[in-house]
This record gives sequence, C-alpha cells and structure tokens, in this order.
Amino acid sequence: MNPTISVIMPAFRAEPFIAEGVRSVLAQTYPDWQLFIVADDGADYEAFLAAQGVRDPRMKFLSSGTIGGGASRARNFALDLIDTPHVAILDADDRFQPQKLERVTAALADYPIVSSALAVMDDRYRPLRRVGAGPDRVLTPGTHKFTCLSMDSMIAWDRRRCDARYDLDLTNMTDLELLLQLWRTAGQSFHIGTPVHDYLKVSTSMSNGPGFSERMIQSKLTLLARLNAGHYPMADASGPTGLMRFLELSLLAEESYPEALTTRPGLLFEDHLEPLLARPSLPSPSRGG
Repeated sequence: MNPTISVIMPAFRAEPFIAEGVRSVLAQTYPDWQLFIVADDGADYEAFLAAQGVRDPRMKFLSSGTIGGGASRARNFALDLIDTPHVAILDADDRFQPQKLERVTAALADYPIVSSALAVMDDRYRPLRRVGAGPDRVLTPGTHKFTCLSMDSMIAWDRRRCDARYDLDLTNMTDLELLLQLWRTAGQSFHIGTPVHDYLKVSTSMSNGPGFSERMIQSKLTLLARLNAGHYPMADASGPTGLMRFLELSLLAEESYPEALTTRPGLLFEDHLEPLLARPSLPSPSRGG
C-alpha cells in the first residue's frame, strides 16, 4: 500500500539515540508510513544505521544542506517534499510506542490534529513523569495547553485540513507556534491520553544549555504579543484567549522557577508549572507580557 503518513525526524549529532528512535518506527503496528531522516550535520545516517542492522525501504534519507541549521529548518525541508496526507514529528532522541501511528491515523480520520500523552524520561530511558496522561478527549485551541503543557512537537496533522511551516525567526517555542498556525483552520484536536510517545530529556540538549530560560521567556513574550495583536486568527474564536492565559501563567512559572529550584534541586519545569495551570485566577506576570 502507499504510505498515508510521513514521519519527519531531524538529526543533529544524533548517533547516541537515533537507532533506538528509528527502531521504534519499524516496530509500529501500522505499516503504511514513510520515515524521512533529515541530517542537519552532514552525517551519513543511512550508513550509520545500516551498520547497526537498521534498514527498511520505507526510510528516506535527506540532508538539510546546513550544519546545525536547526530542527525547524530541517523539518520544513521535509515538509516541502512529502506528499502524504498526514504527517507526524519524531525527534531523533525520542521513541514511538508500537501503537502510536495506528492510533494517530485512526483519529485523523475525524480530527485535523492529534496529540498524545508523553512518557518523559532521562537519557537512560528512566521515567521522570507523564504529560497529558488521562482519558482520550477532544481539545480546543484554548484548552490544549492546559493538557499538553509542554513538548508540542509530538503532534500529527492532516495537511489537507490544516498545514503550516516552522517559524525560523523564533529561537524557542517553535512547536507551539506551528500549532498557532494550524489552528487557523482547525477548530478542534483529538488527544490520546495514553502515553504513546517517549520524550527524552537529554543532558546535552539545548534545554540544559546556558541562556535557555531567557530564550524561552523571550519567545513566550513574542507569542503573547502576537496573540494580543491578532496575528493568529483561529477557527475557534475563543482560542487566543485561552492561549494568552496559558502563556501568562507559564511566564509566572518562569519567574518563580529559579527560587523553586533552590529548594527542590532537579525540579522539572513541568512539575513547577502544572499546579499554576490549575489556578487560573493568578495575576498576570509582572514583566507585563
């Protein structure tokens, strides 16, 4: 059968984890996929994976043409080439659970966007927490982030009903910004409450690098300003209000997170943010975003 869903995997210095991630795609119960691995570092991942016995004709190998051009640029490169109606994103250091694509494609028959709960792990695949776990449910743009409170690249979408490209001008929050574009024509999404996606918090990732918190704050402020200015009209007119409230609460969490870390070393930002999301009467952050 012809593939119905393309999985896009950007790869930058991905050798430690990529074989595990690719094997998780090969293990899918849904067979009608193709996997685009986009090298963003000049590496020959086809040869690297073949040396480990990882081969499949459904795997396609591309090069972004840059060295460290970024995941957004690599994803856009593949998005401009694929011709399947559905697309899903998988980072090279993450994994799909075997039923992810089967459940995603089934939901995409009725909904333009599908998100899924995550099992968050450290770089030795030890569990840290879950994000978005619970019952399957329908979400609107205004409620999405109060369930999927982080890691927005773990979505799939029907390109015939909504489509977008990643914003190359943002340093962070590009996954949420893509959703803001998709919601222009998608009024609802479906959320799979079972964690069918393993998300690794790798110690060498950009989220652990210097200046990461400052870049996150600036990107959140940028998105908040765009929403306030009406930059993202949505099929669901209430969507911008809910998203602005989420960003305001997330900025409050950014303000208090450093102090919280002093009393709870190793505290995940998601564990710090989630209680604030349950108390939406909190005031807006003092930074005035």
